[in-house]
Amino acid sequence: MKRQDALLERWRALLAQKGQAPAILNTRGEVLRTFRQIDHSARDFESKIGNLPAGNVLAVQIGNHEDWPSILIACLRRGVVVLPLEQAISEQQRDSAFKICNVIAAAVSGGSSTEILPMRSPSRTGTSAATTSWKNNRPSLLKLTSGTTAAPRAIRFSSKQLLADSDQICETMGISDVDLNFGVIPISHSYGFSNLLTPLITRGVPMVLSQDRTPRAVLDDLVNTNATVFPGMPVFYQAFCEMEKVPSLPKLRLCISAGAPLPLEVARKFREERGLAIHSFYGASECGGICYDREAKNEIEGFVGPPMEDVDLEMVDANAEPTQVRVRSAAVGGGYFPDAEEQKLGNGIFVPDDLLARHGSGFKIVGRVSDVINVAGKKVNPVEIEEVLLKLPSVRQAVAFGRGSTLRNEEVVACVVADVDPSTGLRTSLSETDVLEFCRRALSGWQVPKRIFIVDSIPTNERGKISRRELAKRFAL
Repeated sequence: MKRQDALLERWRALLAQKGQAPAILNTRGEVLRTFRQIDHSARDFESKIGNLPAGNVLAVQIGNHEDWPSILIACLRRGVVVLPLEQAISEQQRDSAFKICNVIAAAVSGGSSTEILPMRSPSRTGTSAATTSWKNNRPSLLKLTSGTTAAPRAIRFSSKQLLADSDQICETMGISDVDLNFGVIPISHSYGFSNLLTPLITRGVPMVLSQDRTPRAVLDDLVNTNATVFPGMPVFYQAFCEMEKVPSLPKLRLCISAGAPLPLEVARKFREERGLAIHSFYGASECGGICYDREAKNEIEGFVGPPMEDVDLEMVDANAEPTQVRVRSAAVGGGYFPDAEEQKLGNGIFVPDDLLARHGSGFKIVGRVSDVINVAGKKVNPVEIEEVLLKLPSVRQAVAFGRGSTLRNEEVVACVVADVDPSTGLRTSLSETDVLEFCRRALSGWQVPKRIFIVDSIPTNERGKISRRELAKRFAL
């Protein structure tokens, strides 16, 4: 007997209860979709993707569009694997993701509608992803992330794992169908997918969809829509605190901050001015939610609270702190694709690169063990940045690294060494402005370095080796 899809089972039960209730609203408070209309639209998308065999991958790059839940439901019914892509991703990175994940078609925004576009080839070998990759373990979703090499890779998730993450978030944060989520964070990002999309289709939590990320517009739209839950990031709360003539938010009851550590000064000022606490939320693409600061006292820098409901944390080194942790929960992804890394992710366990220390009943983040740069929740592999910099003819050597940023956790910076003109023996002309402009054409916005330091040589440590950690200290703000 064919096993039922966990997300679809929850959706069917929800649809019977809330069919005509508002599900998606715009920032003017107008209903864009009821739950029944989401289902009707899903049936239309089923016909559009009907020629895609089960197990093939459909990339979805539509921003925060009202078609998102319908496309997900349609793909679940057809057995098509979904790969969310952010709109800001560069063309080069998109093409790389298509190749690595064997994408056979893409859903793209055509204004008010969504189009399904076929790709040229489903895989490098010319065979389908269904026969070359999944075997008897076909995922429902792939989340794109940076690996330990320059090439991106994906994380496999089953519907059961996605449902577990949604339930853990809603139970831990106290979010229910009487709330109204405000959706300005990208649905294509793990944070937005888990806090906006899956609560809608599994718990009936309606959401407002916003396309305008300017802080003033976000604040005005929170007022206009009477949203009760705001999944945000530190940069929004900082901007709110700096604004003048800020309207009151009588309906907003829950403020969440994720993607980067929340500065205490911002949390305290927001509480004083708005009368609202900000709850820090710590998670990862590989496993969903990890910790949540339920009390939100905002007394300790880097404090992220105790583990989420049904999440267990184990210190990797029981005799030393800070240390990495092993995250165990039903929401942990099934593994990386195409290359497995079982010691880091697999069998219901994920080991993040963050270093954590216990504080009271919870944990605080004190650093990272890897060189991967965390830019407001987006993982940037420095090797990708270096490969782009070295394509500039006048660059001989390049090293990218992250340095501390108050609002974005880290920002990307790089040191470059200019090449030598063989005819003169002199350094070629190289300016920070030219290098940054070159990066903007080749990289996604969050990957573009904030600063380029042009140096005669890359500094090394006493062993003659280049250390990104030491560079971060040397070129700190």
